[in-house]
Amino acid sequence: MLRIRTLSNLAASTLPRTNVRVAQSGALCAKGLNISRSVRLLNAASAEPFLNGSSSVYIEEMYDAWQQDPSSVHKSWDAFFRGTVAGAPPGQAHSPVPAVGTPIPSSLPSQVSQKVLQDHLSMQALIRSYQVAGHHIAKLDPLGISSADLDSKTPPALQLAKYSFDDSDLNRVFRLPPITFIGGEEQELRLEDIISRLEDVYCRSIGIEYMFINDLERCNWLRKRFETPGCMTLSHDEKRTLIARLVRSSLFEQFLAKKWSSEKRFGLEGCEVLVPAMKTCIDHSSGFGVESFVMGMPHRGRLDVLANVARKPLEQIFCQFNSKLNADDEGSGDVKYHLGMCHERINHLTNKNIKLSVVANPSHLEAVDPVVQGKTRAEQFYMGDEQGKKVMSILLHGDAAFSGQGVVYETFHLSDLPHYTTHGTVHIVVNNQIGFTTDPRFSRSSPYCTDVARVVNAPIFHVNADDPEAVVHVCRVAAEWRATFHSDCVIDLVCYRKNGHNEIDEPSFTQPRMYKAIGKHPHVLDQYAAKLVKEGVMTDQEYQTERQKYEQICEDAFLKSKKATAIKNSEWLDSPWPNFFDERDPMKAPDTSVSEERIKHIGDLFSSSPVKDFAIHNGVKRILKGRADLMEKRQADWALGEAIAIGSLLMEQTHVRLSGQDVERGTFSHRHHVIHDQEQDAHTFVPLNHLAPDQALYKVCNSSLSEYAVLGFELGYSLTNPNALVIWEAQFGDFANTAQCIIDQFLSSGQAKWVRQSGLVMLLPHGYEGMGPEHSSGRMERFLQMCNDDEEHVPVLNDNFMMQQLHEINWFICNPSTPANMCHLLRRQVHLAFRKPLIVFTPKYLLRHPEARSSFDDFTDGTEFQRLIPSSVDPSNVEKLIFCTGKVYYDMKTMRVETENNSKVALCRIEQLSPFPYDLVKKEIERYPNARIAWAQEEHKNMGAWSYVFPRLKTLLRTKMGITKRVEYIGRFPAASTATGNKQAHLTEISHFMKDAMDLSPVPEQKALS
Repeated sequence: MLRIRTLSNLAASTLPRTNVRVAQSGALCAKGLNISRSVRLLNAASAEPFLNGSSSVYIEEMYDAWQQDPSSVHKSWDAFFRGTVAGAPPGQAHSPVPAVGTPIPSSLPSQVSQKVLQDHLSMQALIRSYQVAGHHIAKLDPLGISSADLDSKTPPALQLAKYSFDDSDLNRVFRLPPITFIGGEEQELRLEDIISRLEDVYCRSIGIEYMFINDLERCNWLRKRFETPGCMTLSHDEKRTLIARLVRSSLFEQFLAKKWSSEKRFGLEGCEVLVPAMKTCIDHSSGFGVESFVMGMPHRGRLDVLANVARKPLEQIFCQFNSKLNADDEGSGDVKYHLGMCHERINHLTNKNIKLSVVANPSHLEAVDPVVQGKTRAEQFYMGDEQGKKVMSILLHGDAAFSGQGVVYETFHLSDLPHYTTHGTVHIVVNNQIGFTTDPRFSRSSPYCTDVARVVNAPIFHVNADDPEAVVHVCRVAAEWRATFHSDCVIDLVCYRKNGHNEIDEPSFTQPRMYKAIGKHPHVLDQYAAKLVKEGVMTDQEYQTERQKYEQICEDAFLKSKKATAIKNSEWLDSPWPNFFDERDPMKAPDTSVSEERIKHIGDLFSSSPVKDFAIHNGVKRILKGRADLMEKRQADWALGEAIAIGSLLMEQTHVRLSGQDVERGTFSHRHHVIHDQEQDAHTFVPLNHLAPDQALYKVCNSSLSEYAVLGFELGYSLTNPNALVIWEAQFGDFANTAQCIIDQFLSSGQAKWVRQSGLVMLLPHGYEGMGPEHSSGRMERFLQMCNDDEEHVPVLNDNFMMQQLHEINWFICNPSTPANMCHLLRRQVHLAFRKPLIVFTPKYLLRHPEARSSFDDFTDGTEFQRLIPSSVDPSNVEKLIFCTGKVYYDMKTMRVETENNSKVALCRIEQLSPFPYDLVKKEIERYPNARIAWAQEEHKNMGAWSYVFPRLKTLLRTKMGITKRVEYIGRFPAASTATGNKQAHLTEISHFMKDAMDLSPVPEQKALS
C-alpha cells in the first residue's frame, strides 16, 4: 500500500528519480493503476519547476491537521486520507514497492481523490507563481505604454492553463496553504477569489520582488505586509496628509516653472509623489527611533526635496535663481541643484526632534552614495549607535544611473561588511524610464534597473508613481523592513519625466511616442484629488484652499528673496561643525611634538607580544623583535613613526580610522596593526587600542576590493567630526585612478563648491623600484595640477607665511622621506585650526631602509613637520644644488658617495610640495649662491612634480631674488607609460639620470631651462 510519506516524497522528488520509482513498480505500471497517481503528481511538478519539496510540506501539514480534527480540512482531503493511509502517521507508513504480480490492495484512493491532490498541489504552485513572477505583469507604467521589466509578455507560470485548471474550476473551494496570507481570517477560498486576491496584491500598482531572498522568515514577513486583506488601506486622515504633501510637491515645481521658465532646475514633474514617499519613510523611521537621516540624491528633484522634505527656507532656495547675487562668504559656490544642507526640526507626526542632512553631490549622480554611507556610519559611531537604530541613510537614484554606474554595486557590497555597514539603507529610484535621451533597452541588459540590488538580498518594491496610496504603503513597509532587519531595501518609483533632461531640452527628438503620451496624461495631483473628492474624504473647496495656502507661502518667500543682497554659501552646509572654528586661531602653528616618555610607552607596546596564550606568526615575531631593537637604539623606522603618530593622537582622545585594502598588515607587510592568533582565526589583537584606559578608539578596517566606493565612504566619515584622523590607503598609489571622481569632485574642490572642509588623508605608495607601470606612480602630477595656488605669484614672505599658505590652499600634497616627518605630518593634520585633505605619497623601498630612520630627538619638544629638509653640505665648495622629493634623495645620496662628490653636490628635499615652501627654498638658494640649480625626480619628465615645481622656482628666482639662473631638469625623458616593466631597462634609466645628477660639467644649452 502507498502511504502518505511515499506520496509526499514522490511529489517533492525530481523528474529522473520519480521515473525510477515508477519503473520499479512493474506490476502497477503494467496494470495502469498506481502509475496514474504518479504521472499526475509528476505533471504537477513539471508544470511548476520551483515546487522543489514544498508540496511534501503542504501534504503533511494537511495530514497533521486532519489527524487532530478531520473537520478542520476540506472534505476532499478527508476522503483522500481515509482512502489512502488509514491513519498511518508520516515517517512510519513506508512500505516497500510491491513485487511483480502482487495483488492490488482494495484501499487505493479513487480517481476523484487523485485529481483533488493534483489540483491542490497546482493551486499551491499557482500561488507561488504570483509571488515569484506577479511583478512582471503589474501595471507599473503610469503612461501605459511601457513595461518596467522591458518585456510585455505574460510569464508562462502565470497562465492558468499551465495548472490544468479551466473555467469550471473557478468556483471550487480550496484550503489555503501556509505560504500565503491572502485569506486573512478565512481558511478556504474559491479558486476565482484566490486568483483575484493574488492579482490585487502582485499585479496592480505594486510589483514585489522578494522570492529570491534565501530567508524564509523574511519572505513570510513581506508576504504578510502585502497579502493580508486591507493592509494597504489608508485612513481618511492619512489620505488628507498625503494629498497635502502632494500639493506642496506639485505646486513648488509649478511655481518655479512660472517664475523661472528658462532656468535649469531639473524639476520633479512626473514623480511629484517622491516627496510624500520620502516623508513617509522619515515619519515611520522616526517612530521606530531614528533621530538623524542622511540623504543623498542626484539633481533630479533636489530643490523640491530641499524645500518640502528637509524644509530649507524657500527664500534661500529662490535666492539661488538670482544670478546678480554674489557669495558674501567663503567658496565659489555651485549650481543650485547640486547643493546640500543640514536642518533640525520637530517631526509633527511623532513629536520627536530629527536631523535631516542632504549631502551635496556633483553631476556624477551616484558618486554621493558611498559618501552618504560613510557619513551615516560616522554618526552612528559617535552616537554609540551600534545597531543603526538612531541614524539611517536614504539614497535616491535615477533609473539609468542605478543600473549603469559601477559605484552603485560597490556601495551595495559595503552594506554588510563589519566596518562599513550602516545597518540598512532605504533606496528610492526615481524611474523616469529613460536616461538622458537613451531608451532603457539600450542602457541596461537586466530586466529591471534595480536588479543590482538582488546581489545583497534586498527586497525590491516596484510601484506605479501615479498611485500615491500604493507608494505610501510601500514606503511604510520599507521603513519597517529597515527597522526590523537592518538591511537594505529598494523602492522603484516607476514614473515619467514631463520635460526633457532639463527644462529647456527637447525630448521629442528621441522619445516621440512617450512625450505624446505625456502631453495627454493627467497630473497625479488632479487624479488623486478627484479620487478623494469622490470618496468623500475631502471637498473640492477644501482641496482648492490647500492649494491656495501653499501658493501664498511661495509668493511670500519670493518677495523675501528679492530683498536679499548676497548669497551665503555657509547656509548650504551639509556637515556643520558647531564651535569648531570659533575656538581656534587659524594662524597659530600647531605643536606636533611627542614626549620621549610617550614615545617609549607607545613603542614598547607596539613591539611586544599581545597577551598570554596568543599564537603569533614567526614572521610577526621577527618584526616585533626588530621594533624592540630599534627602541633600544632610540630610533624609529617608518612603521614605528606611523604608530607614534597614531598612538599619541589616540592618547589625546582623537579617534583614528585607517581604511583600505589590506591595511591591517600593510600591503608591504610593514604595519601589522592587527595581530592574528595563528590557532584561532577570529582572535585578533590591536596593540594601539591598549595604550591607556581613557584613550580614543582606533579602527583598522580592511576594505573590499574597491577604491571608488571606499574612498567616498571615508570622505563621508571625515565630514561628520573634525576631531578625528581618517585615513584611506591605496594598495598602490596608482590604484587611486579608479576613485578619480571622488578625488576631483569632492576632495580637491569640495570646500570651494560647498564650503565643506574635510581632513581626509590619502596614503598613496609611490616609488620606482622596477615593478612595472601599474605599481610605481601615484600620479603626483595630477594632484599637483589641481592645486589652486598661482605659479606666477609668490605671497608675501612674512611671519605668517606658512599658516597663510596652509589656510588658502585647497589641499596639502606631501612626500615625506623620514618617519619623524611622517609622524609630524599626521599629527599636524589634527592639530590645525582648520581641515584640508592631505595627499601623502608614501614609500615602499624606504619602509625598511636603514638610512630612512629617525632618532627620537626628531619627534620630541621643539620639533615639527619640516616642509623642506635642507642640505647639510658646507656651502663653500658646492657647485650644484639639487632639489628633489621622496625616495630619489637616497638614490642620489648613495651615488654622491660613489662619485666622491660629497662636498660639491648639495641635496635638498622638498617634503611639502603644495603649498610650495617658497620661503625655505629661497633660504636654501641663498645658502649656495655659487651653485647651479637643478630639479631631480625619478618620474618621467611629463609626470611627477617637475611641471609644478619648475614654474614656481622660476617665479621665485625672478620676482623675489632677481636671479637669472637656469633650472636644470634631471630625470627620465617623457613617456606615455608611467614606468618600464623590464627590470634591466629600469636599472639603465636610473644609471643614466644618476650620472646626470652628479655630472658637474657645463650644462648643454638644450638641457638648461630658463
